[in-house]
Amino acid sequence: MNSLAAAIRAALLTADPRAKCFAARDVARRWRLGKLGFVFDTAMPDEPARPDRPELLPPRDMPKRGKFGSPRGQIALWHSLAHIEFVAIDLALDMAGRFGEQMGEQFVSDFLWVAADEAMHFALLARKLESMGSHYGALPAHGGLWQAAHETRHDVAARLAIVPMVLEARGLDVTPATRDRVRGAGDEHGARILERILDDEIRHVAFGSKHFMQVARSRAANPQDLWKCLVREHFRGGLKPPFNDSARLAAGLSREFYEGVAS
Repeated sequence: MNSLAAAIRAALLTADPRAKCFAARDVARRWRLGKLGFVFDTAMPDEPARPDRPELLPPRDMPKRGKFGSPRGQIALWHSLAHIEFVAIDLALDMAGRFGEQMGEQFVSDFLWVAADEAMHFALLARKLESMGSHYGALPAHGGLWQAAHETRHDVAARLAIVPMVLEARGLDVTPATRDRVRGAGDEHGARILERILDDEIRHVAFGSKHFMQVARSRAANPQDLWKCLVREHFRGGLKPPFNDSARLAAGLSREFYEGVAS
């Protein structure tokens, strides 16, 4: 039986976007079917493999998207969303592969489910771009999205606090407004894609919250206090309102977490 760690590492080191999507979903499927052993015999890479395109730029060097109603602005929006979901595949895979032995089989199952979801989201967005006459890689992309994973590679609590409970939770805040703008522009197909992503991301943040609570209990720490400490230590950007309180609460993030650290 193949080892789980080796399968996850192979998916992380797959550069081609379509192949990475297939690899992530295949790892999740084989794990679910009992075809991968709970064996961690190889380390996760410091960086996942990336395709030659898109060009990755520092946030300050990213070109402006242009007006939303313009074809250029719409393509830039969907390209940005596709890149976020592409990096999210690797974030979920690395979570399962780096911390799975420490956290257990349910943790692995949860984050491989997330990886498969993110692969599906990316595929939907890549097809959306192609329907508009573009493709993933046609524009530059944000080069700093992996930084949070790299900086929290030493501590599962820090990784859970920053990736699902800050970065993915931010998606819960901004996606409804983006969906409404897309729908208001007459793009019902795009709005449905965003609704699907929003529904799935609530579950993803809930996985992060659930396992963070378990880690906090194991450390005899107050979950809200531990989270705030880790956010202040590892997250450089401020938490900016408005917050989607109902979606955050559904994902296990009460206002007690982010009150006092929001800018």
